Amino acid sequence: MPSPITISPLPAGRGLVADIASLAQDIPLFPVDRVMRLDGFAAARAAAQQRIGWAAAFLKAYGLVAREMPVLRSWIAGRLLPRLATSAESVAVLAVNRSVGDADRLFWARLPRPEATPLPALQRFIDRCARQPVEEMFKRQLQLDALPRPLRRLILRCNLRSTSPKRPSRVGTFSLSTLAGLQASNRFHPTLCTTSLSYSPLEPDGRCVVTLIADHRLLDGAAVALALARLEQVLETEISAELRAIRAADAGVSPGRRDRPEAGRGADPVAAA
Repeated sequence: MPSPITISPLPAGRGLVADIASLAQDIPLFPVDRVMRLDGFAAARAAAQQRIGWAAAFLKAYGLVAREMPVLRSWIAGRLLPRLATSAESVAVLAVNRSVGDADRLFWARLPRPEATPLPALQRFIDRCARQPVEEMFKRQLQLDALPRPLRRLILRCNLRSTSPKRPSRVGTFSLSTLAGLQASNRFHPTLCTTSLSYSPLEPDGRCVVTLIADHRLLDGAAVALALARLEQVLETEISAELRAIRAADAGVSPGRRDRPEAGRGADPVAAA
């Protein structure tokens, strides 16, 4: 006798995840990897008195890169007559895994202008995403998820092609999704943004594989590779300098009198896909 089959509704939130994954199939996405040497960044982070996670550092660093490269803030708008739309500012989308009841659920937090936000403020935002009630932190996503599937997909499609000034806050200009805190990698995940970042756990020798997923309609491999190279520079310079300044301020000394940084710490476990 065949074993019985249990039929039950989809778990909460899986319908919206399925919608996004389905719409992402219509976007010609491709991943580009770069093995980065992040010894200096990891050491500066370890030496900072305040806990600054990897996700916060990557959000700000990529926002700085996107400020220099407008195509990273752009998307294809319109359907019959495709046009290039570019936002004046970046809006980061952070994938956050939360335990709701007895199940895990995926949420997307949006943060405008990460490049202009101090690292401690970025970390506080990520901490709120991980701890505040989902009904408060992700109210709009819960409202969208509660809509009938056809209406939900229609809203997502309209937002994707929109030229409205609200489009960046609704969809984001780039996203970040990582499993590094769980000692795993998700180098190719669905996204509705023009680019999406992911990074692997830091190796003992200071190497880290960073992946940038890109929309081939707007970006070719060479441009993505250049963006990754610039991202590595920003992490090792501007972001490391800010971490050292945080340490110096907490210690009550000037940045020029700082001690030599310690060894690096592991990756932040908050952001996950």
